Amino acid sequence: MEAFRDAVVAAEAPHAGDLRSAEHPDQRYIGLTNDLDARLAKHNSGGSLRTAKFRPWKLETAIVFCSQEKAAAFERYLKTGAGFAFAKKHL
Repeated sequence: MEAFRDAVVAAEAPHAGDLRSAEHPDQRYIGLTNDLDARLAKHNSGGSLRTAKFRPWKLETAIVFCSQEKAAAFERYLKTGAGFAFAKKHL
């Protein structure tokens, strides 16, 4: 599984990601990136005002998409009421 993750990260494909705070597990962050490692490092270094107070963050789920448009559409969906319920149950 680790080899698969490394291959996906190296491809720099568009991802919709779900981060969870390690110290505040009820806090989640849904985002979009082409570089999972850099994005997680930014959140854990306090580089995002929205997530700084809930550090450290861990990657809960990353979904790879073939296009930026599909990744962005799924991210928008996850931020809706129905999408939040989906993420809570399935991701």
